[in-house]
Amino acid sequence: MVPLKLNDEMIILEKERPTLPKGFKAGGMHCGIKRKRLDLGYLVSEVPAAAAGVYTTNTFQAAPLIVTQKSIAVEKKVSAILVNSGNANACTGEQGLLDAYEMQKEFAKELGVENHLVAVTSTGVIGELLPMDCIKTGIKQLLQTEHEDENKFMQAILTTDTCTKNIAVEIEIDGKRVKIGGAAKGSGMIHPNMATMLAFITTDANIEQDELLLALREVTNRTFNMITVDGDTSTNDMVLVMANGLAGNDKLTDSHPDWDTFVSGLKYVCESLAKQIARDGEGATKLIEVQVNGAANTEDARAIGKSIISSNLVKTASLWNRPELGKNCVSCRI
Repeated sequence: MVPLKLNDEMIILEKERPTLPKGFKAGGMHCGIKRKRLDLGYLVSEVPAAAAGVYTTNTFQAAPLIVTQKSIAVEKKVSAILVNSGNANACTGEQGLLDAYEMQKEFAKELGVENHLVAVTSTGVIGELLPMDCIKTGIKQLLQTEHEDENKFMQAILTTDTCTKNIAVEIEIDGKRVKIGGAAKGSGMIHPNMATMLAFITTDANIEQDELLLALREVTNRTFNMITVDGDTSTNDMVLVMANGLAGNDKLTDSHPDWDTFVSGLKYVCESLAKQIARDGEGATKLIEVQVNGAANTEDARAIGKSIISSNLVKTASLWNRPELGKNCVSCRI
């Protein structure tokens, strides 16, 4: 299979090819949270990377989200992301917060970096304390060579997903090849914005955090925030982007001549991951996409589209007299 070239500015890489940009590595292992499957994973940049995130709209944010947001605020950079699945560390009170900080500290020690340069996130069962003995033992082994494999990372972040989800594109900025890669998990509770999903995006583009966050918010509103599966929301979920600058392009800003190219590449990655999440909705057998035309403005179009895709009546009508089609997952494009 030849990589798909959408235009002169973007190449979509085969899913079988590595999705990690220059200077990143990833891995995963089984540490004992789950019975058998991989449950502890990492993403690491060889240099501190500009970091930007968007987070669940749920009133009750889980401990890892609190820790990660505060850590990124210190100097707007991270060197690594540590993820566990099987336990969400949500609704766990003060002990849950202490455990999230302990995860961060232990992995930072293994990497030899400041604590705030490690982002942490968890997904899985709500209301149970993390098995910290298993996690700390796993962290001490996680960076060993046999665990370094980006496919293992993609497996280690899954919960009820039936498949891994990833995508990568290459774009040209200032004559330099820049890669944007992403991996995600999520299959239920995708509402109203993101909900039970995690997405991790890496790029070797040279861009500061403020501009990275500007781009991320723009594309998230058009991608992750425009899908739904079952109408439920969650406590944990986030999209994190790391940009380590190793591609060597001039620093990207919204006035850079290749800014739109970068945003288009980021949007393609986010849109692909969002649709992969919706398609893998719990029990879903088809993906419905709503396209809105002729609205007075973007806000109206989003509201109209989201009301349609969130409607149980629409989902039921699409199955009328066709029970073999099963449950629906939907996305909206405007």
